[in-house]
Amino acid sequence: MTIAHQTAPRIPEVDLGVHHKARGFGDRLAYGFTKTLRFCADTFFARRYGHRAIVLETVAAVPGMVGATLTHLRCLRNMCDDQGWIRTLMEEAENERMHLMTFIEVAKPTLFERCVILGVQWVFYLAFFTLYLVSARTAHRVVGYFEEEAVISYTHFLAELDEGRTANGAAPAIARHYWKLPDDATLRDVVLVVRADEAHHRDVNHGFADVLAGRPTAVATAPYPTHADDIRMAA
Repeated sequence: MTIAHQTAPRIPEVDLGVHHKARGFGDRLAYGFTKTLRFCADTFFARRYGHRAIVLETVAAVPGMVGATLTHLRCLRNMCDDQGWIRTLMEEAENERMHLMTFIEVAKPTLFERCVILGVQWVFYLAFFTLYLVSARTAHRVVGYFEEEAVISYTHFLAELDEGRTANGAAPAIARHYWKLPDDATLRDVVLVVRADEAHHRDVNHGFADVLAGRPTAVATAPYPTHADDIRMAA
């Protein structure tokens, strides 16, 4: 059974110039860590943006789940309300997982890349879990900087598609369903909605870090694209 979509959802505009200026040791640590990982990703993947997305989205789905879990436990201990953080972080984790499932269909991971995913995910999970326990503010700042880099990477991916260096094939069925894209949607349409997702995560996590630091949020939160209500795919 397939679901026909007649009209494409409106893709929110993405502010490509958003960058949180590092303030204090925690922010500088988060920024330096992010730039180090960016250098490693650029060196390893170069312009293979589909394969880059597979590995990095596996890692990107970790912080939301870690943050939601530890926030849930903290609220239970303190018997207090979460102010909507748990649902927001769980949605972020789910959204990043859907990015991964989409790009698996676009660029089939090699056995070596699957092994890299296993190793990187465990190391990053343990490191991020520890960081969140020590400083939730710094952990959210790390994610904010990660998402800044993700917006840049997907912008470069769009340039590759627009200039013909990467084939602009049909959007995978799972992406058409999740983002409610039309049946004739292309990979470019997918990259646009994924980039918009990342911009939203960028602003939300920088905002969470600002709240934990006792500062007002510097920028408005980018809107979230429309997602499918039911993510389950028909057989």
